[in-house]
Amino acid sequence: MKKITFLVLAVLWSISAYGLEVGDTAPDFSLQGTDGKVHRLSDYRGKEVVIIAWFPRAYTRGCTIECKSLAENGDKLRKFAASYFMASVDPIEDNIGFAEKEKADFPLLSDPSKNTAKAYGVLTKKGVAARQTFYIGKDGKILAIERKVRPATSAEDMISKLKELKVPGRT
Repeated sequence: MKKITFLVLAVLWSISAYGLEVGDTAPDFSLQGTDGKVHRLSDYRGKEVVIIAWFPRAYTRGCTIECKSLAENGDKLRKFAASYFMASVDPIEDNIGFAEKEKADFPLLSDPSKNTAKAYGVLTKKGVAARQTFYIGKDGKILAIERKVRPATSAEDMISKLKELKVPGRT
């Protein structure tokens, strides 16, 4: 009986440890992008799906691989009625240099206050964002969350998820 109780508590804790779930309203954000613009989730409501791919730190191996995957497949991602971003708690200057180095053709968002990362439940004990991707519908509700992102195939995985979610093409 003790083992079952412990197992149930462990499962419940792991579920609640993630914070946001599919169907929840995504926290609004206002983050500086490497494109010089401030991006707000509320600006996209009613217009298109938003994808936020949180990453731990600019210039690190996994983050470089993920950024390259998205940059090399931007033409395929832009076929969907969706805006996509990578986001970290790095200062904007770090993300600008990283985006330039990796030839990112999409904005990287900076959350140096870590408030948005906390709201999304991705801030780790190390003070960086966990690698997770959030798909947010036009209505501001979370459509899907990928908690085990594979950096090398992140673009292909996003494309598959957009198809699965039946996100329409751009008109």
